Amino acid sequence: MTASMTAFSRQEATYDWGTISWEVRSVNQRYLEPNFRLPDNFRELEFSFRDVLRKKLNRGKLECQLRFQSVDKAATSLNINAENTQALANAVNTLGTWFKDLDPANPLDILKWPGVLSDTSTDAEIMKNAVKDLFQKSVDELIDMRLREGAQLKDIIEQRLDAIDAIVVEVQAKLPEIIAAQKQNLIEKLEAAKVELDPMRVEAEIVLLAQKADVAEELDRLATHTKEVRRQLKQKGPIGRRLDFLMQELNREANTLSSKSIVVETTQSAVELKVLIEQMREQIQNIE
Repeated sequence: MTASMTAFSRQEATYDWGTISWEVRSVNQRYLEPNFRLPDNFRELEFSFRDVLRKKLNRGKLECQLRFQSVDKAATSLNINAENTQALANAVNTLGTWFKDLDPANPLDILKWPGVLSDTSTDAEIMKNAVKDLFQKSVDELIDMRLREGAQLKDIIEQRLDAIDAIVVEVQAKLPEIIAAQKQNLIEKLEAAKVELDPMRVEAEIVLLAQKADVAEELDRLATHTKEVRRQLKQKGPIGRRLDFLMQELNREANTLSSKSIVVETTQSAVELKVLIEQMREQIQNIE
């Protein structure tokens, strides 16, 4: 499927240890060129992120930014284990019945007892895996958007191809009429100049004129190139560079058609072709 190189995605997820969000922007570029902005504690993951992009994308300049907002550890990193604390309280109460002169239990001392407090700080690997998973989702969303925009670009290009094919058919249909009109025009000029008409000379001039006006080969190549563009639009994988090459070939034939033009109609057709080809070329710059 045709894919654009212009897209944007944003993914956010919230956990008990904090909030992470990814923003990935993509614009057209000849090669794959990713750039990352990462918090220091996730900097070591950049290589794995690049590997994900290499496997899923072929072209485009990407700006990938990760934002991380941690939860206040002072408020949430320590938690009282109710079961262990209740067991300790029962033990203290039992001691109180045995020893009447015991001092009251100090709460701070109780907190120091093993098993009373549970450290709820999150394992770094859990956080890194969450960041990796969210990046995968961001890239998938980016690809979906590139494909949607690519489908629109494909429609635009096919509309221009239809217009080019219509011009080619029109010029092909007019060729015999153009040659006949030029033949009659030549004869009338010779007669007006009262030049003695040498049938052999007139025939040679007509043949020369027909050769100059014969653009059938250029028209055939234009039709062939439009067929190839349509075929490429149906291919899987990156097609932008191939399409760009085909635009050069189409433009070459349009220029030749213009240089061979002997009537206003053909010149106008050549100009229209160049406009359509340039419109396609501009859109193709965004295709992967």
